[in-house]
Amino acid sequence: MKKDVFTLLGGFLTALLFFFGTVGISFEWFTTESINAFVIVLSAFAALAVNVYAVWKNTHLMQKWKTRKIMKKTKKK
Repeated sequence: MKKDVFTLLGGFLTALLFFFGTVGISFEWFTTESINAFVIVLSAFAALAVNVYAVWKNTHLMQKWKTRKIMKKTKKK
């Protein structure tokens, strides 16, 4: 799913590149290579964000679970 989204983004940016070329607008930095590099960086950032969120959520839930476990033990005494 993620790969499809980034492929569509790359396709859109490539279409934009060709549109600008047709209209006569050109940028030196806006090339097919820069589009591919941007899509790779964006997909790597998305993977990093998902992993950071997963680690944060797992850590947060474990701390919450340990706190509840300790509270239940002290309540029973």
